[in-house]
Amino acid sequence: MTTTMTETLQHWINNAPFTAEGDTRTGKVYNPATGEVARHVALASKATTEAAIAAAAAAFPKWRDTSLTRRTAIMFNFRQLLAERKGELAAIITAEHGKVLDDALGEVARGLEVVELACNAPYLLKGEYSENASTGVDVQSQRQPVGVSAIISPFNFPAMVPLWFFPVAIASGNAVVLKPSEKDPTAANWLAELFAEAGLPEGVLNVVHGDKESVDTLLNDERVSSVSFVGSTPIAQYVYSTGTANGKRVQAFGGAKNHMLVLPDADLDLAADMAINAGFGAAGERCMAISVVVALENIADELVAKIAERSRKLRVGDGTRGCDMGPLITGEHRDKVAGYIDAGIAAGAEVVVDGRGGSVDADGEGFFLHPTLFDKVTTDMSIYTDEIFGPVLSVVRVESFNEGIDLINASKYGNGTAIFTNDGGAARRFENEIQVGMVGVNVPIPVPVGYHSFGGWKASLFGDQHAYGPEGFKFFTRNKVVTKRWLDPSHGGINLGFPQND
Repeated sequence: MTTTMTETLQHWINNAPFTAEGDTRTGKVYNPATGEVARHVALASKATTEAAIAAAAAAFPKWRDTSLTRRTAIMFNFRQLLAERKGELAAIITAEHGKVLDDALGEVARGLEVVELACNAPYLLKGEYSENASTGVDVQSQRQPVGVSAIISPFNFPAMVPLWFFPVAIASGNAVVLKPSEKDPTAANWLAELFAEAGLPEGVLNVVHGDKESVDTLLNDERVSSVSFVGSTPIAQYVYSTGTANGKRVQAFGGAKNHMLVLPDADLDLAADMAINAGFGAAGERCMAISVVVALENIADELVAKIAERSRKLRVGDGTRGCDMGPLITGEHRDKVAGYIDAGIAAGAEVVVDGRGGSVDADGEGFFLHPTLFDKVTTDMSIYTDEIFGPVLSVVRVESFNEGIDLINASKYGNGTAIFTNDGGAARRFENEIQVGMVGVNVPIPVPVGYHSFGGWKASLFGDQHAYGPEGFKFFTRNKVVTKRWLDPSHGGINLGFPQND
């Protein structure tokens, strides 16, 4: 493996790159398609993380009191710039994460949906009013920002997941410290710089790069009021318990093991296509990836054959070359996923397509695995119980619709699920009885659009409110109720000009 030593990516504080004196720790950022080190990233000490928190805390009072009209204008500017330059951001994602360019563009588009939602903040932040609740007494409610909001985002969506949170937080009047994954950090700096170009004041959005030291600082610092986290379930549990113990409002999105139930009346060609798309897109590094196909026994053989045929035709390689699937994020993660393939074979699952090998269209020694398909998987195997986060698809066979529902509901996770059927009654029953937060009917990845809210059930979410949509605005604000009586009316002076907002 060749190594190219280039610049070190710095933090972003007060609308400018921030180089911390005395911080010597750095991390390697790879191009996963070639295996080369593309750059290094500064890893923040506690003091550097505290500097970012201090910048946000200093900016918050003025930003909180900035008019909705002004905040919305800046958000519209940011939305326009992001739409115009989305290709730049997609190229950064492909270079550091590895997902193919079309997938990266799709990631940016889904993040842009939430920016557009945030442009509607004046409507979503409206309170309520009751006149004469008692004689001469009026009651009103209003939503106010919580303060400094910390956002800790994962490597698999270096742009979309931050965009799920910080536009809503900022539009609501909060100041933000974003801690992106150190594996693919450049997208976060790019977004912060673009927001500054759109007119966002200093300190309202800060980016600090780091590892557990910076995360723990964000969770323990009393100036941080809320924490949004996306990652694995064990870390989500830690973030939630630590943050709430320190009096913070926390939403921590954990892992998943998403099932796709295929009934005999389904279009099996469509189901096979969608299993491929949802199982192997982004090399399976999606919290909403389908990793388990639940097939009724009488159609399982045919469905497995169709999925296998499609899997073998996928072109794997550098995401900039028009391939179907790119590499995994690091060599370490690639080896971990390959270990699960070994474990599945050892446990007795039938490996229909083995992804440990094959040619790739890439230069150098990238972190590649081909798609892997297992059949006749049982629920005690690690390839079923664990979130693998790679291109490994398992088929579990069941005898009935009821058995399929029971199997899905028995999972400790409840992030996403899907049913493929042409039977409206079966689909309606599935919607009603399934214990999962996001459900698709003939839709394999049911990630809600920006004006609904994202979030799972059970061990897939710690906290009460989901991301973006109406619940996102509730999370980043606190409700205040004011009861008031005025004994004497007041009168203003004469002004015949048309009133203006500012």
